[in-house]
Amino acid sequence: MATVALIGFGVYLVLAFGMRTLIQVRTTGSSGFKGIGGRPGSAEWVAGVLFVVALAVGALAPVLALAGVLGPIPAIDKPVVHGVGIALFVVGLAATLIAQLAMGESWRIGVDEAERTELVTSGPFGYVRNPIFAAMLPTSAGLLLMVPSVVAILGLGALVLALELQVRVVEEPYLLRVHGDSYARYAARVGRFAPGLGLLRVPLPRD
Repeated sequence: MATVALIGFGVYLVLAFGMRTLIQVRTTGSSGFKGIGGRPGSAEWVAGVLFVVALAVGALAPVLALAGVLGPIPAIDKPVVHGVGIALFVVGLAATLIAQLAMGESWRIGVDEAERTELVTSGPFGYVRNPIFAAMLPTSAGLLLMVPSVVAILGLGALVLALELQVRVVEEPYLLRVHGDSYARYAARVGRFAPGLGLLRVPLPRD
């Protein structure tokens, strides 16, 4: 199962990062990658570093298992758990790709304060404000369940923390600065990662 997880992780990187970047370059001339922002030690910088770490650890878990260095936790290393993991991975990957395409030319990784992109609120963005990040979680959880080791658990934890920091500390303040009341009203009715949860309460001026 570690081999399946490693192949799945490779497919995830190729499709969700490589293919999407290629589409962005062909469409806009830009890769969409803004790099790790913020000064070292800041919340924005920590979020970027944690995201990179989470991806690296995601690949490390099956590699360690294949090398016989650190295997899965026996109590949860079961065929039914593996099956659930594969299902979560496939659904999560499909949802990630759909959400990325729905974002169109506004897709990017990271934030550039000088950049102004369109606020996307249709398609999957009509259900949750961060459908790409939301879809990454079941994808990563699926990989974890294929190789349920301590390293994989730590990787998922790093991803959750990275996404929370990126969204709450970096992207939401940025979107409020750029889109103002339009984003505030959108965030007040559409959940952060799940429908109805994480609504943003920002005072709005009276009409």
